[in-house]
Amino acid sequence: MSEYASSITSSYTPKRLAVKLNAKGEQFVMQGHPWVFSDNITKINDDAKSGDLAIIFGKNKNKVIGLGLYDGNSPIRIKMLHSGNTSATINTAFFNTKIKEAFAKRSTLLKTNTNSYRLLFGENDGFPGLIADVYAHVLVVKIYSEIWIPYLDSILKSLQTTSKVKTIVIRLSRNLEQSKLHNLENGAVVYGVLENEVVEFVEHNVNFSANVIKGHKTGYFLDHRANRKQVGEWSKGKTVLDVFSYAGGFSVHALANEAKEVTSLDISKQALEIAVLNGKLNRYSGSHKTIADDAFIAMKTMIKNKQTFDVVVIDPPSFAKQQSEIELAKKKYAQLAQLGAKLTTKKGLLVLASCSSRVIAQTFFDINAQALGEVSRGQECILKTYHDCDHPISFPEGAYLKCGYYRFED
Repeated sequence: MSEYASSITSSYTPKRLAVKLNAKGEQFVMQGHPWVFSDNITKINDDAKSGDLAIIFGKNKNKVIGLGLYDGNSPIRIKMLHSGNTSATINTAFFNTKIKEAFAKRSTLLKTNTNSYRLLFGENDGFPGLIADVYAHVLVVKIYSEIWIPYLDSILKSLQTTSKVKTIVIRLSRNLEQSKLHNLENGAVVYGVLENEVVEFVEHNVNFSANVIKGHKTGYFLDHRANRKQVGEWSKGKTVLDVFSYAGGFSVHALANEAKEVTSLDISKQALEIAVLNGKLNRYSGSHKTIADDAFIAMKTMIKNKQTFDVVVIDPPSFAKQQSEIELAKKKYAQLAQLGAKLTTKKGLLVLASCSSRVIAQTFFDINAQALGEVSRGQECILKTYHDCDHPISFPEGAYLKCGYYRFED
Protein backbone atom coordinates (compact mmCIF):
# COMPACT_ATOMS: atom_id res chain seq x y z
CA MET A 1 0.00 0.00 0.00
CA SER A 2 1.46 3.36 -0.98
CA GLU A 3 2.19 5.97 1.66
CA TYR A 4 -0.43 8.51 2.68
CA ALA A 5 0.29 12.20 2.28
CA SER A 6 1.96 13.64 5.38
CA SER A 7 -0.59 16.48 5.38
CA ILE A 8 -3.25 14.26 6.95
CA THR A 9 -1.43 13.96 10.26
CA SER A 10 -2.64 16.32 12.98
CA SER A 11 -0.45 18.49 15.18
CA TYR A 12 -3.01 18.22 17.99
CA THR A 13 -3.12 15.34 20.48
CA PRO A 14 -6.67 15.00 21.89
CA LYS A 15 -7.26 15.16 25.64
CA ARG A 16 -9.89 13.35 27.71
CA LEU A 17 -12.69 15.53 29.04
CA ALA A 18 -14.98 14.76 32.00
CA VAL A 19 -18.49 15.90 31.09
CA LYS A 20 -21.78 16.10 32.98
CA LEU A 21 -25.15 16.90 31.41
CA ASN A 22 -28.54 18.12 32.58
CA ALA A 23 -31.43 15.64 32.75
CA LYS A 24 -32.56 16.35 29.16
CA GLY A 25 -29.05 15.86 27.74
CA GLU A 26 -28.56 12.67 29.74
CA GLN A 27 -31.88 11.32 28.44
CA PHE A 28 -30.82 11.98 24.82
CA VAL A 29 -27.53 10.16 25.33
CA MET A 30 -29.20 7.15 26.98
CA GLN A 31 -31.60 6.96 24.01
CA GLY A 32 -28.62 6.76 21.64
CA HIS A 33 -29.10 10.21 20.07
CA PRO A 34 -25.85 11.37 18.40
CA TRP A 35 -26.05 15.06 19.39
CA VAL A 36 -25.38 16.87 22.66
CA PHE A 37 -26.10 20.60 22.48
CA SER A 38 -24.08 23.19 24.40
CA ASP A 39 -27.06 24.11 26.65
CA ASN A 40 -27.30 20.47 27.84
CA ILE A 41 -23.77 20.57 29.31
CA THR A 42 -23.51 21.44 33.03
CA LYS A 43 -19.84 20.61 33.64
CA ILE A 44 -16.81 20.34 31.33
CA ASN A 45 -13.04 21.14 31.36
CA ASP A 46 -12.22 24.80 30.74
CA ASP A 47 -9.52 24.02 28.17
CA ALA A 48 -11.64 21.77 25.91
CA LYS A 49 -10.65 21.81 22.22
CA SER A 50 -12.22 20.33 19.09
CA GLY A 51 -11.32 16.66 18.77
CA ASP A 52 -11.00 16.03 22.50
CA LEU A 53 -12.66 12.85 23.75
CA ALA A 54 -15.70 13.70 25.88
CA ILE A 55 -16.38 11.11 28.59
CA ILE A 56 -19.96 11.66 29.76
CA PHE A 57 -20.77 10.70 33.33
CA GLY A 58 -24.35 10.08 34.42
CA LYS A 59 -25.81 11.36 37.70
CA ASN A 60 -26.40 7.79 38.82
CA LYS A 61 -23.24 6.69 40.71
CA ASN A 62 -21.04 8.61 38.24
CA LYS A 63 -21.16 5.82 35.68
CA VAL A 64 -19.92 6.51 32.15
CA ILE A 65 -23.01 6.71 29.90
CA GLY A 66 -21.38 7.80 26.66
CA LEU A 67 -18.31 8.83 24.68
CA GLY A 68 -18.14 11.54 22.04
CA LEU A 69 -15.92 14.11 20.36
CA TYR A 70 -15.97 17.72 21.54
CA ASP A 71 -16.70 20.35 18.85
CA GLY A 72 -15.94 23.89 19.99
CA ASN A 73 -17.28 25.44 16.78
CA SER A 74 -20.79 24.02 16.77
CA PRO A 75 -23.94 24.38 18.91
CA ILE A 76 -23.91 20.54 18.75
CA ARG A 77 -21.02 20.63 21.22
CA ILE A 78 -20.49 16.87 21.52
CA LYS A 79 -20.87 14.47 18.59
CA MET A 80 -21.54 11.05 20.10
CA LEU A 81 -19.55 7.96 19.15
CA HIS A 82 -20.82 5.48 21.73
CA SER A 83 -23.60 5.45 24.32
CA GLY A 84 -25.25 3.09 26.77
CA ASN A 85 -24.07 0.79 29.51
CA THR A 86 -21.45 -1.12 27.48
CA SER A 87 -17.85 0.04 27.61
CA ALA A 88 -15.79 1.07 24.57
CA THR A 89 -12.32 2.37 23.77
CA ILE A 90 -12.13 5.01 21.05
CA ASN A 91 -9.15 3.95 18.96
CA THR A 92 -8.20 2.63 15.51
CA ALA A 93 -9.88 -0.73 16.17
CA PHE A 94 -13.14 1.02 17.23
CA PHE A 95 -13.33 3.03 13.99
CA ASN A 96 -12.29 0.02 11.91
CA THR A 97 -15.18 -2.03 13.33
CA LYS A 98 -17.65 0.79 12.59
CA ILE A 99 -16.41 1.05 8.99
CA LYS A 100 -16.72 -2.72 8.45
CA GLU A 101 -20.26 -2.64 9.87
CA ALA A 102 -21.17 0.21 7.49
CA PHE A 103 -19.69 -1.66 4.51
CA ALA A 104 -21.71 -4.80 5.39
CA LYS A 105 -24.96 -2.77 5.26
CA ARG A 106 -24.22 -1.95 1.60
CA SER A 107 -23.66 -5.58 0.54
CA THR A 108 -26.98 -6.02 -1.32
CA LEU A 109 -26.37 -2.87 -3.37
CA LEU A 110 -22.84 -3.95 -4.30
CA LYS A 111 -24.17 -7.22 -5.73
CA THR A 112 -25.87 -5.16 -8.49
CA ASN A 113 -24.05 -3.54 -11.41
CA THR A 114 -23.28 -0.48 -9.27
CA ASN A 115 -19.84 0.75 -8.21
CA SER A 116 -20.86 4.06 -6.60
CA TYR A 117 -22.18 4.21 -3.05
CA ARG A 118 -22.04 6.08 0.23
CA LEU A 119 -19.75 4.13 2.54
CA LEU A 120 -20.18 6.42 5.56
CA PHE A 121 -23.36 8.42 6.12
CA GLY A 122 -22.32 10.70 8.98
CA GLU A 123 -24.08 10.19 12.31
CA ASN A 124 -26.14 7.32 10.91
CA ASP A 125 -23.00 5.20 10.57
CA GLY A 126 -21.35 6.51 13.73
CA PHE A 127 -19.23 9.24 12.08
CA PRO A 128 -20.96 12.57 12.83
CA GLY A 129 -19.74 15.32 10.50
CA LEU A 130 -18.02 12.94 8.06
CA ILE A 131 -19.20 11.53 4.72
CA ALA A 132 -17.39 8.97 2.55
CA ASP A 133 -18.57 8.32 -1.02
CA VAL A 134 -17.09 5.80 -3.46
CA TYR A 135 -17.08 6.48 -7.22
CA ALA A 136 -15.63 3.39 -8.93
CA HIS A 137 -11.98 3.30 -7.72
CA VAL A 138 -12.03 6.77 -6.06
CA LEU A 139 -13.10 7.49 -2.47
CA VAL A 140 -14.14 11.05 -1.63
CA VAL A 141 -14.17 11.92 2.07
CA LYS A 142 -16.05 15.11 2.94
CA ILE A 143 -15.27 16.49 6.39
CA TYR A 144 -17.61 18.97 8.09
CA SER A 145 -16.01 19.21 11.53
CA GLU A 146 -12.53 19.70 13.05
CA ILE A 147 -13.22 16.82 15.44
CA TRP A 148 -11.99 14.30 12.87
CA ILE A 149 -8.60 15.83 12.12
CA PRO A 150 -6.66 14.00 14.90
CA TYR A 151 -8.19 10.63 13.89
CA LEU A 152 -8.15 11.00 10.11
CA ASP A 153 -5.00 9.04 9.35
CA SER A 154 -6.25 5.73 10.80
CA ILE A 155 -9.81 6.26 9.49
CA LEU A 156 -8.59 6.79 5.91
CA LYS A 157 -6.41 3.68 6.06
CA SER A 158 -9.38 1.64 7.26
CA LEU A 159 -11.67 3.10 4.57
CA GLN A 160 -9.14 2.22 1.87
CA THR A 161 -8.61 -1.32 3.14
CA THR A 162 -12.36 -1.94 3.35
CA SER A 163 -13.40 -0.37 0.03
CA LYS A 164 -10.20 -1.31 -1.86
CA VAL A 165 -10.18 2.04 -3.70
CA LYS A 166 -7.02 3.19 -5.48
CA THR A 167 -7.38 6.92 -4.74
CA ILE A 168 -8.64 9.06 -1.83
CA VAL A 169 -9.68 12.70 -2.22
CA ILE A 170 -10.41 15.00 0.74
CA ARG A 171 -13.18 17.61 0.48
CA LEU A 172 -13.63 20.20 3.22
CA SER A 173 -16.64 22.23 4.32
CA ARG A 174 -16.22 26.01 4.06
CA ASN A 175 -15.81 26.30 7.84
CA LEU A 176 -13.11 23.65 7.86
CA GLU A 177 -11.16 25.37 5.07
CA GLN A 178 -10.59 28.27 7.53
CA SER A 179 -9.46 25.99 10.40
CA LYS A 180 -5.92 26.25 11.72
CA LEU A 181 -5.89 22.73 13.22
CA HIS A 182 -4.68 21.22 9.94
CA ASN A 183 -2.88 21.97 6.69
CA LEU A 184 -5.27 20.04 4.44
CA GLU A 185 -6.45 21.56 1.19
CA ASN A 186 -9.92 21.13 -0.22
CA GLY A 187 -9.65 18.66 -3.12
CA ALA A 188 -6.30 17.25 -1.93
CA VAL A 189 -5.42 13.75 -3.17
CA VAL A 190 -4.12 12.07 -0.01
CA TYR A 191 -3.77 8.52 -1.29
CA GLY A 192 -2.92 7.16 -4.73
CA VAL A 193 -3.13 9.18 -7.94
CA LEU A 194 -6.09 11.00 -9.50
CA GLU A 195 -5.58 10.95 -13.26
CA ASN A 196 -8.75 12.90 -14.02
CA GLU A 197 -10.92 14.92 -11.65
CA VAL A 198 -13.98 13.67 -13.60
CA VAL A 199 -14.52 10.05 -12.55
CA GLU A 200 -16.83 7.70 -14.46
CA PHE A 201 -18.94 5.21 -12.49
CA VAL A 202 -21.91 2.87 -12.90
CA GLU A 203 -25.31 3.07 -11.22
CA HIS A 204 -27.62 0.09 -11.89
CA ASN A 205 -26.16 -0.49 -15.39
CA VAL A 206 -26.26 3.23 -16.27
CA ASN A 207 -23.03 5.22 -16.74
CA PHE A 208 -22.40 8.55 -15.01
CA SER A 209 -19.52 10.86 -14.13
CA ALA A 210 -18.69 12.99 -11.11
CA ASN A 211 -16.20 15.81 -10.71
CA VAL A 212 -14.71 14.75 -7.39
CA ILE A 213 -12.73 18.00 -6.96
CA LYS A 214 -15.20 20.71 -8.03
CA GLY A 215 -18.63 19.02 -7.99
CA HIS A 216 -21.27 19.68 -5.29
CA LYS A 217 -20.73 17.87 -1.96
CA THR A 218 -18.54 14.90 -3.00
CA GLY A 219 -19.20 15.30 -6.73
CA TYR A 220 -22.67 13.82 -7.20
CA PHE A 221 -25.89 13.02 -5.32
CA LEU A 222 -26.04 9.27 -4.73
CA ASP A 223 -29.12 9.24 -2.51
CA HIS A 224 -31.78 9.05 -5.26
CA ARG A 225 -30.21 6.02 -6.96
CA ALA A 226 -33.17 3.66 -6.35
CA ASN A 227 -35.67 6.30 -7.50
CA ARG A 228 -33.67 7.01 -10.65
CA LYS A 229 -33.69 3.29 -11.45
CA GLN A 230 -37.47 3.13 -10.87
CA VAL A 231 -38.18 6.18 -13.04
CA GLY A 232 -35.96 4.73 -15.76
CA GLU A 233 -37.89 1.46 -15.77
CA TRP A 234 -41.20 3.32 -16.12
CA SER A 235 -39.95 5.66 -18.89
CA LYS A 236 -39.65 3.28 -21.86
CA GLY A 237 -41.24 4.89 -24.92
CA LYS A 238 -42.34 7.91 -22.82
CA THR A 239 -41.80 11.66 -22.85
CA VAL A 240 -40.11 12.74 -19.60
CA LEU A 241 -39.65 16.09 -17.83
CA ASP A 242 -36.89 16.18 -15.18
CA VAL A 243 -37.32 19.34 -13.06
CA PHE A 244 -34.34 20.53 -10.95
CA SER A 245 -32.40 17.99 -13.01
CA TYR A 246 -28.89 19.04 -11.86
CA ALA A 247 -26.48 16.56 -13.54
CA GLY A 248 -29.35 14.63 -15.12
CA GLY A 249 -29.73 11.63 -12.81
CA PHE A 250 -33.37 10.93 -13.64
CA SER A 251 -32.94 12.12 -17.25
CA VAL A 252 -30.04 9.76 -17.98
CA HIS A 253 -31.79 6.72 -16.50
CA ALA A 254 -34.85 7.53 -18.61
CA LEU A 255 -32.75 7.88 -21.79
CA ALA A 256 -30.83 4.66 -21.07
CA ASN A 257 -34.18 2.89 -20.64
CA GLU A 258 -35.43 3.96 -24.09
CA ALA A 259 -37.46 7.05 -23.26
CA LYS A 260 -38.68 8.74 -26.44
CA GLU A 261 -37.88 12.30 -25.37
CA VAL A 262 -36.35 13.73 -22.19
CA THR A 263 -36.30 17.38 -21.13
CA SER A 264 -33.87 18.38 -18.35
CA LEU A 265 -34.79 21.63 -16.59
CA ASP A 266 -32.35 23.36 -14.23
CA ILE A 267 -31.33 26.93 -13.46
CA SER A 268 -27.64 26.04 -13.91
CA LYS A 269 -26.34 25.88 -17.49
CA GLN A 270 -23.19 24.17 -16.22
CA ALA A 271 -25.23 21.41 -14.55
CA LEU A 272 -27.19 20.89 -17.78
CA GLU A 273 -23.96 20.55 -19.75
CA ILE A 274 -22.94 17.76 -17.34
CA ALA A 275 -26.38 16.17 -17.77
CA VAL A 276 -25.89 16.06 -21.54
CA LEU A 277 -22.39 14.56 -21.16
CA ASN A 278 -23.71 11.97 -18.68
CA GLY A 279 -26.37 11.02 -21.21
CA LYS A 280 -23.72 10.50 -23.87
CA LEU A 281 -21.90 7.98 -21.67
CA ASN A 282 -24.80 5.64 -22.52
CA ARG A 283 -26.39 4.35 -25.71
CA TYR A 284 -29.81 5.90 -26.32
CA SER A 285 -32.06 6.67 -29.26
CA GLY A 286 -34.42 9.28 -27.76
CA SER A 287 -33.86 13.03 -27.84
CA HIS A 288 -32.44 14.98 -24.90
CA LYS A 289 -33.52 18.61 -24.58
CA THR A 290 -32.34 21.08 -21.93
CA ILE A 291 -33.91 24.24 -20.50
CA ALA A 292 -31.83 26.61 -18.36
CA ASP A 293 -34.38 28.58 -16.32
CA ASP A 294 -36.01 29.03 -12.93
CA ALA A 295 -38.13 25.90 -12.49
CA PHE A 296 -41.31 27.68 -11.32
CA ILE A 297 -41.20 30.16 -14.22
CA ALA A 298 -40.39 27.51 -16.84
CA MET A 299 -43.16 25.18 -15.65
CA LYS A 300 -45.75 27.98 -15.79
CA THR A 301 -44.62 28.80 -19.35
CA MET A 302 -45.00 25.15 -20.37
CA ILE A 303 -48.50 25.03 -18.88
CA LYS A 304 -49.41 28.20 -20.77
CA ASN A 305 -48.15 26.54 -23.96
CA LYS A 306 -50.25 23.43 -23.15
CA GLN A 307 -47.19 21.13 -22.98
CA THR A 308 -47.56 17.80 -21.21
CA PHE A 309 -45.31 14.82 -20.47
CA ASP A 310 -45.91 11.13 -19.73
CA VAL A 311 -43.54 11.24 -16.75
CA VAL A 312 -42.80 14.37 -14.68
CA VAL A 313 -40.12 14.22 -11.97
CA ILE A 314 -39.77 17.14 -9.52
CA ASP A 315 -36.82 16.82 -7.15
CA PRO A 316 -36.05 20.28 -5.70
CA PRO A 317 -33.16 21.26 -3.42
CA SER A 318 -33.90 21.57 0.29
CA PHE A 319 -36.40 24.39 0.82
CA ALA A 320 -36.07 24.35 4.64
CA LYS A 321 -32.45 24.60 5.69
CA GLN A 322 -33.53 26.31 8.90
CA GLN A 323 -36.60 26.24 11.15
CA SER A 324 -37.85 29.64 9.96
CA GLU A 325 -38.19 28.37 6.37
CA ILE A 326 -40.53 25.43 7.05
CA GLU A 327 -43.85 27.17 6.30
CA LEU A 328 -42.57 28.65 3.03
CA ALA A 329 -41.17 25.24 2.09
CA LYS A 330 -44.59 23.64 2.55
CA LYS A 331 -46.16 26.23 0.23
CA LYS A 332 -43.48 25.59 -2.41
CA TYR A 333 -44.04 21.82 -2.27
CA ALA A 334 -47.80 22.34 -2.72
CA GLN A 335 -47.18 24.69 -5.65
CA LEU A 336 -44.81 22.21 -7.33
CA ALA A 337 -47.33 19.37 -6.94
CA GLN A 338 -50.02 21.44 -8.66
CA LEU A 339 -47.71 22.64 -11.44
CA GLY A 340 -46.54 19.06 -11.97
CA ALA A 341 -50.12 17.79 -12.19
CA LYS A 342 -50.89 20.29 -14.95
CA LEU A 343 -47.85 19.10 -16.91
CA THR A 344 -48.63 15.38 -16.63
CA THR A 345 -50.56 13.65 -19.44
CA LYS A 346 -53.68 11.52 -19.04
CA LYS A 347 -52.71 8.30 -17.21
CA GLY A 348 -49.27 9.87 -16.74
CA LEU A 349 -46.89 9.60 -13.78
CA LEU A 350 -45.91 12.46 -11.46
CA VAL A 351 -42.93 11.87 -9.15
CA LEU A 352 -42.53 14.31 -6.25
CA ALA A 353 -39.47 14.26 -3.98
CA SER A 354 -38.19 16.17 -0.95
CA CYS A 355 -34.78 16.29 0.73
CA SER A 356 -35.81 18.70 3.52
CA SER A 357 -35.31 16.88 6.83
CA ARG A 358 -37.33 19.55 8.64
CA VAL A 359 -40.40 18.65 6.57
CA ILE A 360 -41.02 15.08 7.72
CA ALA A 361 -42.26 12.39 5.34
CA GLN A 362 -45.87 12.27 6.57
CA THR A 363 -46.18 16.05 6.28
CA PHE A 364 -44.75 15.98 2.75
CA PHE A 365 -47.14 13.24 1.59
CA ASP A 366 -50.08 15.07 3.21
CA ILE A 367 -49.13 18.28 1.35
CA ASN A 368 -49.02 16.37 -1.94
CA ALA A 369 -52.37 14.67 -1.31
CA GLN A 370 -54.08 17.97 -0.52
CA ALA A 371 -52.47 19.89 -3.41
CA LEU A 372 -53.27 17.17 -5.96
CA GLY A 373 -56.82 16.88 -4.60
CA GLU A 374 -57.35 20.56 -5.47
CA VAL A 375 -56.36 19.99 -9.11
CA SER A 376 -59.58 17.97 -9.70
CA ARG A 377 -57.86 15.08 -11.48
CA GLY A 378 -58.23 11.51 -10.29
CA GLN A 379 -54.90 10.09 -9.13
CA GLU A 380 -53.48 7.38 -6.94
CA CYS A 381 -50.24 7.28 -4.97
CA ILE A 382 -48.79 4.01 -6.27
CA LEU A 383 -45.46 4.09 -4.42
CA LYS A 384 -43.70 5.86 -1.54
CA THR A 385 -39.94 5.49 -1.14
CA TYR A 386 -37.40 6.60 1.42
CA HIS A 387 -33.67 5.92 1.91
CA ASP A 388 -31.57 3.41 -0.03
CA CYS A 389 -29.41 0.94 1.97
CA ASP A 390 -26.27 3.11 1.69
CA HIS A 391 -28.12 5.96 3.45
CA PRO A 392 -29.27 4.11 6.62
CA ILE A 393 -31.17 5.99 9.32
CA SER A 394 -30.24 5.64 13.00
CA PHE A 395 -32.03 8.66 14.51
CA PRO A 396 -35.13 10.71 13.53
CA GLU A 397 -33.29 13.81 12.27
CA GLY A 398 -31.13 11.60 10.06
CA ALA A 399 -34.11 10.91 7.77
CA TYR A 400 -34.56 13.46 4.99
CA LEU A 401 -35.37 11.73 1.68
CA LYS A 402 -38.91 10.84 0.63
CA CYS A 403 -40.48 10.37 -2.76
CA GLY A 404 -44.09 9.82 -3.93
CA TYR A 405 -45.20 8.36 -7.26
CA TYR A 406 -48.66 9.54 -8.39
CA ARG A 407 -50.47 7.87 -11.30
CA PHE A 408 -53.24 9.94 -12.89
CA GLU A 409 -56.44 8.14 -13.84
CA ASP A 410 -57.50 10.69 -16.48
